[in-house]
Amino acid sequence: MLIQFRKLTTSDQPLQFHQTVDVSHAVKGRKDIIAVTPLEVELKATPTVAGSVIVRGHLQGQLEVKCSRCLKPVTEQLNIPFHEVFQPVENPDMVQDEDEDIIYVKGESLDLVPYVEEALVLYLPLAPVCSEDCKGLCPICGKDLNETSCDCNTEVIDPRLAALKDFFK
Repeated sequence: MLIQFRKLTTSDQPLQFHQTVDVSHAVKGRKDIIAVTPLEVELKATPTVAGSVIVRGHLQGQLEVKCSRCLKPVTEQLNIPFHEVFQPVENPDMVQDEDEDIIYVKGESLDLVPYVEEALVLYLPLAPVCSEDCKGLCPICGKDLNETSCDCNTEVIDPRLAALKDFFK
C-alpha cells in the first residue's frame, strides 16, 4: 500500500486501496489476544491544494480476545475508521509550524501499512467482557462465578485498618 506523492498530485483521480493486510505481527506477544484475522482495508488517498494527502476509509476484521473477567474467548468485530493527513517535507525534524493533525513524512513515497497497524493497536478494546453481567473468577479459589458459586470469604480488609475491624463489637 504505497502512496507516491508526485504521481498522486498529477493524477485526476484519487488513489484507492482495496487490500487485505496481515496484522498478526502487530499484536504478537499480547497474552490477551488469542487470534486476529487479516484486516480488509478500504482506503482513499486524495491530494489537497496545500500539497498534503488525506487518506480516509475504514478497516474491518475480527479479533478473538480473552474476557477480562472470566478469561473465556470473546469474538469482537472490528470496524475501524481511518483518517490521516500526510505532508511530504524534505526534513520532518525542521518543520516549524507543526500541526498535530498532520503527519510529516520524508521522501517521495509512503507505505500505509504501519499506519494501518497503528490504527488497529489504538482501537483494541481495553477490557473486553463476554457479557455485561459477567461475574468473573473467584479471587481465592479461581472458580468461574458464572457457572458455579463458591463459599470463599472475599471480604478484603485494608491491612492498615485491620486492627479497627473489631472496634464496635
